[in-house]
Amino acid sequence: MIGKLSKSQELLNRRKESVANGVGIFNNATVKDAKGAIIIDADGRELIDFAGGIGVVNAGHCPEPVVAAIREQAGKYLHTSFNVVTYEPYIELCEELAEILPHGEKTKVMLVSTGAEAVENAIKIARQATKRPAVICYTGAYHGRTMMAMTLTSKISYKYDCGPFAPEVYRLPFPNVYRYKGSRGEATFVKEELKRLHESALNLVDVKNVAAIILEPIQGEGGFNAIPQKYLEGLRAFCDEHGIMLIMDEVQSGFCRTGHWASWQHYGIQPDISTYAKSMGSGLPIAAVVGRAEVMDAAASGSIGGTYIGSPVCCAAALATIKYMKKINLNQKAKVLGTDIKRRLKNLKKVCPEIGDVRGIGAMIAIEFVKNNDPSQPDADLCSKIVEGCSENGLILLSAGTHKNIIRILSPLVITQQHLDKGMTILENEIKKATKK
Repeated sequence: MIGKLSKSQELLNRRKESVANGVGIFNNATVKDAKGAIIIDADGRELIDFAGGIGVVNAGHCPEPVVAAIREQAGKYLHTSFNVVTYEPYIELCEELAEILPHGEKTKVMLVSTGAEAVENAIKIARQATKRPAVICYTGAYHGRTMMAMTLTSKISYKYDCGPFAPEVYRLPFPNVYRYKGSRGEATFVKEELKRLHESALNLVDVKNVAAIILEPIQGEGGFNAIPQKYLEGLRAFCDEHGIMLIMDEVQSGFCRTGHWASWQHYGIQPDISTYAKSMGSGLPIAAVVGRAEVMDAAASGSIGGTYIGSPVCCAAALATIKYMKKINLNQKAKVLGTDIKRRLKNLKKVCPEIGDVRGIGAMIAIEFVKNNDPSQPDADLCSKIVEGCSENGLILLSAGTHKNIIRILSPLVITQQHLDKGMTILENEIKKATKK
């Protein structure tokens, strides 16, 4: 007699029957309830969440002040379109973002629904501000799946058979220190990569035609690769020299994940425009483009935005999220959490040469797996085995990187010490099991 399917498997089977195959499945977990860093699946099983909805729930699943704010706003009005009828939550959120993410002497903000939308609008603003068409991006980048965002995204698997892509987009190698430095010192490596940047004005695209350079200061899907300080300083100087807008995509790295509201604040280097989404709304679809006022105001009336630009309910959620993050000092929690996670993983690295690198800023932590202790030999099979083993033992994880050989840790920053210890122990045990340590 064939055993009865679990509720989770029934749900996954229904998904297979009715949901398009192109919608990816990164993990076979299901959910019926979630709170803090814990997900209860369809069968009542408790799962520890180290994925955070791909970095969306930094403040935890269903933080009570945010849920209350959503309920209150939903009882007032759901939608008017900010283009048609002005409402205060939109303006209040823009004021709040300008305060915590200042860009120059005066900052202005626009709201949309998703990170990809924010990127699309940031490019349009930069082009109007400079009257130039070209955009430079980087390998390893992920900026979304809409047309311009998909073009800017590096990984081919996100855009199979989706061309032709947006024109006037040019790509440089990201200065990935771990993978490409080799025997050179970091200072020498960065100097050579900056030389490559300057040579791009001669052999890649006419610099007089470049509107913007866009990058993630800490790459998300690319594997949590942090841009070197000196490279970002040189990039800022290059943009200033040639009148290019520097756009920083903080969709995954923003809102306390790295111990700051934005990762660029670690570097002390300000972008002209920056983009945000994910944890800004604790799970509701809200995103923002933030920039220097004179740059933002270069966009012609009606040329940016859309019907769903800053839903009032989502604005209420974002405002409550920011207030909650401030109240519990979530930036500080991220720093403490990240220190604890990195300490444990670096101790494990001492006995597991398959761990090529442990890196990250704040609580945006990655573990890269390689063969023969060689950065140029990524081990995707080992990484996949570890993620699957963790899933079987109640820990939700995500892989990352061009070669899918990197585990990224994006647990809610409100995770309890008990659940952190349990989750890290599961991860450590699965790494040891997979590497036979």
